Amino acid sequence: GWGNRELQYYTNRIDNAYLENGSLVIKAIKEKYTGADKVTREYTSARLITKKTFTTQYGRFVARIKVARGQGIWPAFWMLGTDIDKVGWPKAGEIDIMEYIGKEPSNVYATIHGPGYSGKGGLSTPYSLPGKENFAEDFHTYSVEWEPNVLRFYCDEVLFKTVTPLDLPAGTKWVYDRPYFILLNLAVGGNWPGSPDSSTVFPQVMLVDYVRVYQKKVVS
Repeated sequence: GWGNRELQYYTNRIDNAYLENGSLVIKAIKEKYTGADKVTREYTSARLITKKTFTTQYGRFVARIKVARGQGIWPAFWMLGTDIDKVGWPKAGEIDIMEYIGKEPSNVYATIHGPGYSGKGGLSTPYSLPGKENFAEDFHTYSVEWEPNVLRFYCDEVLFKTVTPLDLPAGTKWVYDRPYFILLNLAVGGNWPGSPDSSTVFPQVMLVDYVRVYQKKVVS
């Protein structure tokens, strides 16, 4: 359950992650599935990770995404420190550019997790669309500008959260000073969104139009 009591099994099948009409499709399916570890779960989905293909430190990270919907559905666009296997979580740091839980259709969240401020203690900020529209109705852009000692979070180019070391709890450490990699996933269930119920329709899909990373041009 990835520490969150999630209910899905992430697979490497094209049933759960594929390209269609120019978008990456991450699909959560309600099905019994037994993985290589002999664990059987009731849902499958996918989590894409750039750890072995793309890592970088600082820049502007943006994705255009149409989130999945429904009770117990939890799509996310986020980043982890590349030294996570060495130092563990949350020491490696986590930057959640966008998390969406189906029971709050009008909110997305930006959150950072580090040593001394992780899990429920992570520094989290919600953002709502004008008029409280449902995020799952359309594509939106989610981005973070990451520079030394500052993180700025945007939705549809609207800045809604800025975080600096001064915002951290007293005595804790800023760990956003190392390379990170990108993750895109669609979870089912978990401590935060809760489990699917009779209102949740499957399959659910998270559509990703693009992911782009920009870096500042150094002018000499």
